[in-house]
Formats: sequence, structure tokens, C-alpha cells
Amino acid sequence: MPPIPDHPLRYKLANELHARPFPALKPPARAVYLAIKQARDAAARDRDADLQHLIALLDRYGCQHPQPGATHFSGRIGQHVLKWEQHTEFVTYTVFLSGLGERAFDPADFEVFPPNWLEAAPGVRVTSALLRVETRRDDAQVSAQASEWLVPESMAISAVVDGDAVIAGDFRIDPAGHQRFALFVREGVGSRRVGRIVQRVCEIETYKAMSMLGFTRVREIGARMGEIDRELSRLMQDMTEGEGPEEETLKALLAVSAELENLSARTAFRFGATGAYEAIVSQRIEVLREERFQGRQTFSEFMMRRYDPAMRTVKSAERRLEAMAHRATRAADLLRTRVEVGRSAQNQQLLESMNRRAELQLQLQKTVEGLSVVAISYYAVSLVGYLMYPVAELLGLSKGTMTALMVAPVVLAVWLMIRRIRHHVEDAGPDI
Repeated sequence: MPPIPDHPLRYKLANELHARPFPALKPPARAVYLAIKQARDAAARDRDADLQHLIALLDRYGCQHPQPGATHFSGRIGQHVLKWEQHTEFVTYTVFLSGLGERAFDPADFEVFPPNWLEAAPGVRVTSALLRVETRRDDAQVSAQASEWLVPESMAISAVVDGDAVIAGDFRIDPAGHQRFALFVREGVGSRRVGRIVQRVCEIETYKAMSMLGFTRVREIGARMGEIDRELSRLMQDMTEGEGPEEETLKALLAVSAELENLSARTAFRFGATGAYEAIVSQRIEVLREERFQGRQTFSEFMMRRYDPAMRTVKSAERRLEAMAHRATRAADLLRTRVEVGRSAQNQQLLESMNRRAELQLQLQKTVEGLSVVAISYYAVSLVGYLMYPVAELLGLSKGTMTALMVAPVVLAVWLMIRRIRHHVEDAGPDI
């Protein structure tokens, strides 16, 4: 078979599906998780700064660097394994430590990230978590340990992936500033499956935190949206009742519409990202295939009670903002039409007034034209009379008789001359 050229991106796209493999983790073990996000405009941040921050951590442990422009990295740092991933708005660091340590969820585990390295981070902490992975024993002991480590009233615990493991978490920040998650794995479960479960738990926590940023944005703009809604209702009432000048009402409506468009532009990315993150949280919980453990609430039930209402609030605010923008635009269009119709009526009245004035001017012109005929005829008769006096003597007529005979022809001639001039001017008017 003759060779066929490959698309330039064929291998890159194929390898992208395998670029971020799940970690392999064998209990007993611990994991330290950190997600960092730039405070503002994270999607447009300098991504090289993320990579340089990773390299600074690797240099402290004397480890090899990732490839230039890399968006993910896995490697050993000292006695531990580091997994680094760069996302659209944030970067994540996961360090896997073998063994369980002397204390459960010991804050000292987080010291794998040096304090001065954390201070130099190109962003702020979105979330951090300590995870404990141990072998699953009897259910009573699992329940007792989870209740000891976590806050019982908000704890979610469930059996996952066909009963191979039990995961527990309370989604609270402990005194050291971290979330806590416990994972109890049945003996014989493969290390890749354990790594996938740990990865899913970290992703649930991260995307939950990221999607809650949309909820905080709704709180920030909620009061102003209420003010704009009331102002919009008042302006529409003014339109209906006809109070105030329509031009001023239109100007106010356009200002409200512009502000709503500005709000939409400022929140569009965050609302869109919130919807995407919420979908990821739901999908990650779904693939865990949860089963109820000793009658306790599952992760999905916890999200349904605590997390879903916040997401519905974000969606409601997004729809409300969009509806207000459409309402303001429609009201402005309607009022603009009314203003244009009013102006057209005024223009029509003005044209009618101009027509009446033109008719008056025409009548006045005709009056002046008649007077002009009389005046010109008077002087013309005098001039012609001087010319015809000698003829009058030859004919034996008096001057008065000769003058009287000349009045009618002279007046007629003057009238015809003025009429001809007026017709010539009127015919040439459009061309002037």
C-alpha cells in the first residue's frame, strides 16, 4: 500500500487522550492535594509562570524538568511521587506519600510544599486536601474512624465502584486549612483503580470549589440586578402611563440596557465555566457508582442538598440577567418607535404648516403681481403717450383720447409679459 501523508496533528491529538494517566496507588498511602488559581483573569494568565513555579519545586528536590510548554507532569520528588496538571483556570499539584504516618491527616504532610515556595505561587489557593488511603476492615470500624476524623453532621460516606472501596468526606476546612477525605480500599483492588478513585475525589472537590465561584459572583451582582429590575419596571410604567418626556425615558432605558449588557459581558465567562464545572462534578460522582453505606448520606445526596441549590441560583441569575437584557432592549425599541412616530407626526404638521405658508405667499405674490401690472402699466402708458402724441395731432385726436386708447393694449401687454416671466421662473425652478 503506498504511503499516505498524515495530518500534522494526528499523533498529537491521539496522544492527548493518553497524556494524563491515572496514578497508581497502593494502600496504605496518603495524598496531598493543592489547586492554585490566579485571583483575576485566570484564563488569560501567563501559563509560563505556572511552569516556572513547578520547575522551582522540582529544583528543590533535584528532579528533572518537564518539556517546554508542558501542561502535565509526573515524576518523583525525593521519596514521593508528584503529579502536576495545568487547566484552563488553575493548576493542580498532587503528591503521593507511602504509608499512613503517625497521625491521621497530619498537617505536617503538607510541608512537602515548602512555605516560601507557596508564598511565591502565581495565584491563590482554591482548595487543598489531605487524603488517607488504608485497607478496608469491617464496616463498624470504618464508620467509627470516619466519624472520628470528620464532622459527623455534614459527613458524606458511600461504597463506590461495586463495593471495592468506601470514601468519606465532610467538605469542611479543618483547622490546618485543608479538606479531609478518607478512602478505605478492599484488599486485592488494583493500584490503578485506587489511583482513579483518588483522582475522582480530588476532581470533585476542585470543580466544586471552582463552580462555587459563580455563586459568589451572583451574590456580588444580586443587589445591583434588583435595583436595575426595579428601575426597568419603573421606566416601563412611565411608558405605559405616558409620564415624563419620551426622549428622557428612552435615554434612561438605553442606559439600563447598556449596563445590563456590561453585566452580561462581565459574567458570561464565569457563568459558562460554572455550568461546565457543575457538569464535571456530576459526572465524576456518577462514575463512582455510589451505594449507600450504613444508611449515611452519599456524595450525590450531599451535593443535592448543599451544592445543587447554589448551582440553581447561578442558573436562575443567568436566565434573569438575560431576560432583563431582552426586556430592556424590547422596551427601548418600542419607545424608540413611539418617538419616531411622534417625530413623524410633528414633521407632517410642519410640512402642512409650510404648505399653508406657501399658499399664502403665492396669494400674496399674485396680489403683488396685479399691483405690479398696474404700476408698470401706468409708467408704460406715460412713455407710450409721449411717443404717440405727434400721431394724435396728425389724426386730429386729443391727448386724452389717445391716452385712453393706449391703456388697454399696454396693460394687456404688461400682463402677458409678467405672466410669461413667472411661468419661465416656475418651469426653471427645479433646475435652479
